[in-house]
Amino acid sequence: MNLDYLNDRQKEAVLASDGPLLILAGAGSGKTSVLTTKVAYLIKEKQIDPRNIVAITFTNKAAKEMKERIIKLVGNVGYDIQISTFHSFGLRIIKENYDILGYEKSFTIIDSDDSLTVIKKLLKDMNVDTTRYNPKFVKNQISSAKNEMVTPEKYKTLVNDEISDITYKTYKKYQETLLKNNSLDFDDLLIKPIELFSKHPDVLQQYQELFKYIFIDEYQDTNEAQYILSKMISAKYKNICVVGDDSQSIYSWRGANFRNILNFEKDYNDAKVILLEQNYRSTKTILNAANSVIKNNVQKKDKNLWTKNETGEKIKYVRAIDEKDEASFVTREIKKLKEEGVSLDDIAVLYRTNAQSRTIEEGFLNSNIPYRIVGAFAFYSRKEIKDLLAYLKLIYNTKDDVSLMRVINYPKRGIGTKTIDNLSMDAVLNNSSMFEAIKKGKELEFKKIILEMKEKSESLSLTETIDMVLDKSGIRSDLESEHTLEADIRLENLSEFKSITKTFEEESGIASLEDFLNEVSLVSDVNDQKNDDTPKVALMTTHAVKGLEFKYVFVIGMEENIFPHVNCIEGPEGLEEERRLCYVAITRAKKKLYLLNALKRTLFGKSSVNMPSRFIAEIDKDLIDMPEKKSVIINQNKIDKLRMFNDDNGLKAGDNVIHDIYGPGVVVNVDKSIATIAFKGQGIKKLMKNHKSIKKV
Repeated sequence: MNLDYLNDRQKEAVLASDGPLLILAGAGSGKTSVLTTKVAYLIKEKQIDPRNIVAITFTNKAAKEMKERIIKLVGNVGYDIQISTFHSFGLRIIKENYDILGYEKSFTIIDSDDSLTVIKKLLKDMNVDTTRYNPKFVKNQISSAKNEMVTPEKYKTLVNDEISDITYKTYKKYQETLLKNNSLDFDDLLIKPIELFSKHPDVLQQYQELFKYIFIDEYQDTNEAQYILSKMISAKYKNICVVGDDSQSIYSWRGANFRNILNFEKDYNDAKVILLEQNYRSTKTILNAANSVIKNNVQKKDKNLWTKNETGEKIKYVRAIDEKDEASFVTREIKKLKEEGVSLDDIAVLYRTNAQSRTIEEGFLNSNIPYRIVGAFAFYSRKEIKDLLAYLKLIYNTKDDVSLMRVINYPKRGIGTKTIDNLSMDAVLNNSSMFEAIKKGKELEFKKIILEMKEKSESLSLTETIDMVLDKSGIRSDLESEHTLEADIRLENLSEFKSITKTFEEESGIASLEDFLNEVSLVSDVNDQKNDDTPKVALMTTHAVKGLEFKYVFVIGMEENIFPHVNCIEGPEGLEEERRLCYVAITRAKKKLYLLNALKRTLFGKSSVNMPSRFIAEIDKDLIDMPEKKSVIINQNKIDKLRMFNDDNGLKAGDNVIHDIYGPGVVVNVDKSIATIAFKGQGIKKLMKNHKSIKKV
């Protein structure tokens, strides 16, 4: 078998056919090629039966690609290899031993939604107040326990408060319910094989004899259950080859334990370790930058990426005035790259949190730059944003039946489909809106909430109105009670919506809900992304970009408390994972890397001045193109934006004023931060009373 296309280290990894092997594969070092070639080498040169090989990775897509590449190398015998995700591998074992585990052959696997439905029913049967103890939180706790190999019996010993007691009782009943219904959940696909092997050593021995050669990709991402399953299967022959990079371990929040790869040599005393350090992706400059950042981590395997590629351009560092200025630079630079013939498919913009995509999206929309959001919805297409907008539209226009139907039972108020159908019918019969048709029941309570918010919004700023809606509607408390990562992201996005209202108020001075809804509708309406083949800039979080590469990469929001994230900088472990995340972001770039931050940023509705990210300071200075301070020119408009609007202009009812856009007017009322002004020929407008556009005459 010809191995000439491999470098020396890659070739060494392929030829090391027996015993435990750790391949530490740096970013862009060709690990997939090594892994597939190694499997092919065993079959073609070592005459290993393909049925004795199992190759495991983390996504169905990766497994499919691996299988295709191996079949291309060895032919149809490649179909006999078990190439799958951990969960698919576990499912095979369960299918072959369902009776020993106490299941019937026709067992079913329930999805996440079905799992939540079961837990909701159990909580209801236990008379648990689900407004206090969110079913999604309980489900999340049970899932985490299962993946950490904590059985209901073991969980019972950890009970120390009411919620953990409720979780234990639900967990116990949940497992009993699944067994009674001849069902398994997704977590069971890992847990049940371990349970099987622990109780039936003879069955374990059969699989050890069958799978004599084990390959595991992305080993740094394994959780406790996956780690134990791997050790059990490989315990007899120890022909286990794991491939990974501890510097790219960024998923601790979903149970991944990067210590699994660090401890591989302790688990297998005679393990061979091969470092793949030659990078085929990036320029020397980009790799040196990545090395200079990651070397600051203490918990790591020492390696140093290098390449024969060109030195390349220096990293472009931009310190913008604010997030709009940051987005403006990215937009201008991408337009310039496009004019130079660069395909938009070769460009990515990365950010630490989903909420940061908003200003970039708006900049691209205004400049007609096609883009796609990877791993998430576009900002205005996210459910939580649509829900919030529906509340705002209903407050402004109670006859909006579409908005009413979206939120009348969100958060859950016990208003069912039948009630909504009856309301719709009453509205048709009486030629009224559904809101007007509400006369009784839980829906009447909803109506009172909307009317109360409508009245209060008259004297509140837009940003204050958002907070009121999140609180009065119950959206904020509902999401906070989940205690899940998904809920936290939704809360961040809702907080980021306040950045939109705050910027709108600061720039226009307008506090009118009507004007704001008109403005935001124009943006959200064109935000629907079409599925076509048009080249598009990729927008995604730094977590979502792992495994991808682009010629040009922009990393925005490189500021303390954003990247590294404020939730991760207290302890060394959190900070080291943030640094690994930065390493991943840097090594996605093939040709040129841009690092951006802002002097002032409005994020989650709060304005702050942040220091540049410590990760920028960790990059060797000769690798970065640092701008000269005198080249940064702040115009008067930017100064106006940066200043705080503390002066209330001394406005009071009866004052004559002149507005930059609406002309002369008379102040009708002043309430908190809002001035209601009647303008000649323009009608009554609600404005921020302290805005620079209003002057007393």
